[in-house]
Amino acid sequence: MGQDVDKERFSEADYLRFGERLTEQLAELRELLDRPGFGDGVTTVGAELELFLIDERGRPLPRNAEVLDKLGDDRLVVELGRYNVEANLTPLPLAGRPFTALASEMQELFKAVDGAIDGGGALPIGILPTLGTGDFTHAAISDEARYRAMGRGMRRLRLEPFIVQIDELELEVEDIILEAANTSWQVHLRTPASDFARLYNAAQLAIGPVLAASGNSPLFLGRQLWEETRIALFEEASDDRDVERRFRRDGRVTFGSDWVRSGAFELFERYVRDYEPVIPALSDEGELPELRLHLGTIWQWNRPVYDPADGGHLRIEFRALPAGPTCADMAANTAFLIGLTLALAERDLTELPFGDAYQNFYRAAMRGLQAKLTWEGQEVLASDLVLSLLPEAKAALLRAGVDPADADLDVIAQRVRLGRTGAVWQRETLAELGGDSEALVRRYHENALTGLPVHMWR
Repeated sequence: MGQDVDKERFSEADYLRFGERLTEQLAELRELLDRPGFGDGVTTVGAELELFLIDERGRPLPRNAEVLDKLGDDRLVVELGRYNVEANLTPLPLAGRPFTALASEMQELFKAVDGAIDGGGALPIGILPTLGTGDFTHAAISDEARYRAMGRGMRRLRLEPFIVQIDELELEVEDIILEAANTSWQVHLRTPASDFARLYNAAQLAIGPVLAASGNSPLFLGRQLWEETRIALFEEASDDRDVERRFRRDGRVTFGSDWVRSGAFELFERYVRDYEPVIPALSDEGELPELRLHLGTIWQWNRPVYDPADGGHLRIEFRALPAGPTCADMAANTAFLIGLTLALAERDLTELPFGDAYQNFYRAAMRGLQAKLTWEGQEVLASDLVLSLLPEAKAALLRAGVDPADADLDVIAQRVRLGRTGAVWQRETLAELGGDSEALVRRYHENALTGLPVHMWR
């Protein structure tokens, strides 16, 4: 939720008027999406990288505003936690060498933020292993009206304190700060409205095996949990459904419950119909401002984005990949994800059981490369499945005009053959260091700065 708001307290009248505007603007959006040629243009890829700030010991450093003031780069913005920042990368045409360019720009921004912190640094990692319960207080929330407003909006929808449970870990939580434990590498793919359904469904099927090969979040509050603990943590921490009356199946963070049949409007309509507003900020600026604000407060792992820029267009935002371990790893993950999505989009996936895609996603998040995934009706070990899918993903990238050097997925192949994801490296290194999470973070930081992909780390 990146839009600015100018106040944090709202009346019930504000919520009522906001709801009316959502209905009005949803109808306007439908007209836009039905317009011949809407969103046509060059296919582009963009991304957002979330980083942790750390001190010299490897602990979270709550100084994002000071760091960004020092750098003065408008590509960098504060995130929910004072120890988080977000880098917004430049969108690029998919044809050519977009993944090399993304890796170069994110390395530039990563090193700039890292260099702005005396004695500490910046870290691309899914969940920082040194986070403690004391890092999830009201004081840790960035001093931005939108985050205070979001906290108030979520408290209006659910009873607090509420319980977050992941396996045997159980936490009593207040406010929204627990969401700051997660940092992601969020990829955007510009998508023609006419092709949205098939590309979106392909993304839903593709994300399972890609996530299995990309795990980087195994540690949280001193426990070893899922390979991608972020998935469970974000869903639990952002759930706005009253446990006594679950009026909808999906939480505010969700994988979804069925294939898309008609197009993006099907999802937008569901978000307005099923989800109560969190921040009912009224505005007369921009195009469909209330609708876009509301859509930005529903975090489906693959979600549709309407952007009024460039005459209006649609994007698929892939939200499930973790930050890190290095820029080379994230660029490779992006190439594999987009290539596999393009390849799968050539089929009619709605004839397949949606439950296979759903289960694959959560099994991959739990077990990584050791997960058993269902593919074409057969149960397959995730590591074997990923290796078998790489040629298909590469071929789709080449058909899309990606330069052969950028379509090379050897980083993924080597990572999988060695069984060396970021999550595996963290668990093995923590054991080697006798459970010293601060030493783990410092070693991770040293390796991340080298730029070498994680399968080559010591």
